[in-house]
Amino acid sequence: MQGRTEEQRMLVDSLEELAENEFAERAFDWEGEIPLENVDVLADRGFFGINISEEYGGGGMTEFESILAIEAIGRICPDTAHYYSQQELLGPRALEMFGTETAKEEYLPPVTAGEDGIAIAISEPEAGSDVKAMNTTVEDNGDGTLVVDGEKTWVSLFPECSTAVTWVKYPEGLGTILLPLDAPGIEVQNHYVNMVGHTQTHFVIDEVTVPETNVLTRGREAFDEQLKALNWERLSVGALSNGIALCALDKALDYADQRSQFGRDIGEFQGIQWKLADMATKIETSRALVYESGRQALEAGRVPDPMRSSIVKLYSPNVAQEVIDESLQIHGGNGYQQGHPLEYLYRLVRGYRIGGGTDEIQRNTIAKLLQEGGGL
Repeated sequence: MQGRTEEQRMLVDSLEELAENEFAERAFDWEGEIPLENVDVLADRGFFGINISEEYGGGGMTEFESILAIEAIGRICPDTAHYYSQQELLGPRALEMFGTETAKEEYLPPVTAGEDGIAIAISEPEAGSDVKAMNTTVEDNGDGTLVVDGEKTWVSLFPECSTAVTWVKYPEGLGTILLPLDAPGIEVQNHYVNMVGHTQTHFVIDEVTVPETNVLTRGREAFDEQLKALNWERLSVGALSNGIALCALDKALDYADQRSQFGRDIGEFQGIQWKLADMATKIETSRALVYESGRQALEAGRVPDPMRSSIVKLYSPNVAQEVIDESLQIHGGNGYQQGHPLEYLYRLVRGYRIGGGTDEIQRNTIAKLLQEGGGL
């Protein structure tokens, strides 16, 4: 992809080389576990929190570099990129954008050192896509602390992350707060294992006291800013989906060169060549969309455009799913086996059409913005 600066090309080249040398051999052996040893490698080489300010141990780069890094890692080891993306553009990003100096100094350095992470807690048993229906409340104690009550479900990355950016309801409306997941009053209700083997946790929050310095957003205007920041998650899903799609394409190319039928490599057959061409076209279109959306976000003060980010979130995971499907088709019966990398990628990318806003929610958002005059 053209248009990268020399620094960005060096970043991608370094990450691709690192991932190939350190992550490739075990890339599909994690079985739902977080590759913490890979996290340590990335942190040791200074690649964790590259978009976080240097004063908190980060790299001082931008979210665009994070997008490039997520894609490069995902092309080799999707599980590593899955965790990495959430620590680049989700919880820690929200904390640096909206948190108090006290909270940043306490919680960001362990993230950039690869020692801890920050999760996201939004969904509740009765509030998934309809976030206005959430019932997790926050009340002031009057002594510089607040008390949180409620429950959250589908929370990923526990116990690897000891804190979560938690969506709550203040007396004056919705907002977010940084909630320590090891605080007294936090009770694990259940662990769910999804299709790809990742664990998601259901917490009950019973009168948990947190300091006022843990407040991220409070009030309509502040929460609207938080919603805008959430669009970085959608762009991160796009970058991750593109990395996974490239992984599937690489496997299809390798197999097409290795597999022979009727006395020829199957890559010589026009039917296979057309599949490869279509896969490459879809991926490059998706990459261009994600890259341009990331660049425009930086020009707008590091705030992604809601229309573009929703289009990315809708388009890129579906492209990745289509590319994986065609790669599997090229592999034939060899790809249609439990334990095959493509079988795993099929299950992994399917979740990206649900988490962070379903396909249907993205379509609703796109249509609403179009009807309100926010045209393309």
